[in-house]
Amino acid sequence: MENMVNVYFFGKKYSVPGDLTIMTAMEYAGYTLTRGCGCRHAFCGACATIYRIKGKNELKTCLACQTQVQEGMYVASIPFFPTDKRTYDINEIKPNQQIMMELYPEIYSCIGCNACTKSCTQSLDVMQYIAYAQRGEYAKCAEESFDCVMCGVCSSRCPAGISHPQVAELARRLTGKYIAPESAHLEKRVEEVKEGKFEALIENLMQKPLAELKELYNHREIEK
Repeated sequence: MENMVNVYFFGKKYSVPGDLTIMTAMEYAGYTLTRGCGCRHAFCGACATIYRIKGKNELKTCLACQTQVQEGMYVASIPFFPTDKRTYDINEIKPNQQIMMELYPEIYSCIGCNACTKSCTQSLDVMQYIAYAQRGEYAKCAEESFDCVMCGVCSSRCPAGISHPQVAELARRLTGKYIAPESAHLEKRVEEVKEGKFEALIENLMQKPLAELKELYNHREIEK
């Protein structure tokens, strides 16, 4: 017999199979998801979710596409959290500490509560990469934040109003533009793409059945 658990979506109780993720459980319960259900593989950050287990005080965060339902789980989704992205031209700014002070001065109001790190759906050390950004250590900030999916949960818990994903994105852009060493083979490949060298290959791939595409992907050559 299938193991069923009781969950609460937006305050309403449902009985769903216990082996489902939050996202698939919502669909099982009859919800049609048109927002907050992007890639379904924990890459896009669109399905940020908060939940609490009945009888417990701790409020937890997760990605709905990757988290299995639990008995007594109260769920609410955050399909979009409004972080504050500042406007800049990457070709006109430089990787100095001053630029972070100008664009995201609120990072210097961080009180070190670590709520951002505790809430991160990717288990990143968010407070640490903000500290790197404060010091102008953009390469370290870029490395520490590399797996950020920009779900915005960290920002939703921040008492200082920091838009952590946007700070991290700026650090990664500065690193890619000015700090990281140039990659000759990447530059060559970009030029080949612009010249249309791979258009026939791409067209050929688009005609292949899904099973063959999976086989090609799983046995592709990975550069190390």
